[in-house]
Amino acid sequence: MKKYKIASLFSGCGGLDLGFRGGFEFLKKNYPENNFELIWANDIDKNACLTYENYFKHPIACGDIRDILIKTDFISNLSNIDIVLGGFPCQDFSHAGKRKGFDSERGTLYQAMSNVIMKLKPALFLAENVKGLLTLNNGEAMQQILEDFEKLGYHVAYKLLLTSNFGVPQKRERVVIIGTRKDTLPKFKFSQLLHETNRNLNLEMAIGDLENIKEGETNNHFWSKAKKNKGQGNTAVLRERLGPTMRAEHHGNIEFHWNNTRRLSAREAARIQSFPDDFIFYPSTSSAYRQIGNAVPPVFAWHLAHTIENFMNMHLNSQPIAKTNSHKVEIVA
Repeated sequence: MKKYKIASLFSGCGGLDLGFRGGFEFLKKNYPENNFELIWANDIDKNACLTYENYFKHPIACGDIRDILIKTDFISNLSNIDIVLGGFPCQDFSHAGKRKGFDSERGTLYQAMSNVIMKLKPALFLAENVKGLLTLNNGEAMQQILEDFEKLGYHVAYKLLLTSNFGVPQKRERVVIIGTRKDTLPKFKFSQLLHETNRNLNLEMAIGDLENIKEGETNNHFWSKAKKNKGQGNTAVLRERLGPTMRAEHHGNIEFHWNNTRRLSAREAARIQSFPDDFIFYPSTSSAYRQIGNAVPPVFAWHLAHTIENFMNMHLNSQPIAKTNSHKVEIVA
């Protein structure tokens, strides 16, 4: 069976891409390769691009996707793309941020993703964002995004998902939007997603072995020296609980280890995000924290990818779906 071809936008260091590719180990569990091939990837963060290229051994177009769309004809070099992925920048939609949303320059980057989808016409696209997107402008922002995607000719479904239900040791909620081309696929049903219920993870299981390893003795095991203050991230994590959401914009105020002698290291943050230990972040600890916080947890992404692969295998070999002129947004909540 041919591999489904992926174009990845806002790729960051590659958490979502790793989940779709598969072929990695996390906490002694193997996540096999999926039937996807990464053809093209893009991110604006030079450090994230450096990490991406070093891990995937695959080039990434580093720059603003809006400039790339204007200045280059990269679309003509991409043929038969099956899936477009895009965790479009989410800080401006976050409850923890200033919630500028559509009033910010970054807040409209989903429109660049829409542009790519319109040009490439993939069978399926997946977009990921923060929980705060659902309530911005009393839900009007989300409805606008869904309608814009739907007008491109896609059934659109979304759901708020908790990553700890999928084998990630973290209380991280994310909105996942999946669009399926109306003339090719039926709408995606999130009820198809299988939870990973065989492991009741906590932080002791996830990072306990790193507690007494000296700083620098394993990859990215360095931590912020920021002193405790009254800001966010100045509490200690609890070993018997799941980890808190790993944030990109914490300015060194990442949570303290349960031993209260230091803050969590970048490697511990990566574990909490379900990155395998051979995934190395460049070039600094502060940049590593940012890349990790911006990423989609690979184990969570693997479960999404595995379900999507089965969905595409089932339906792309059947009769094409009749085209429709309906512009009603189909929402799976």
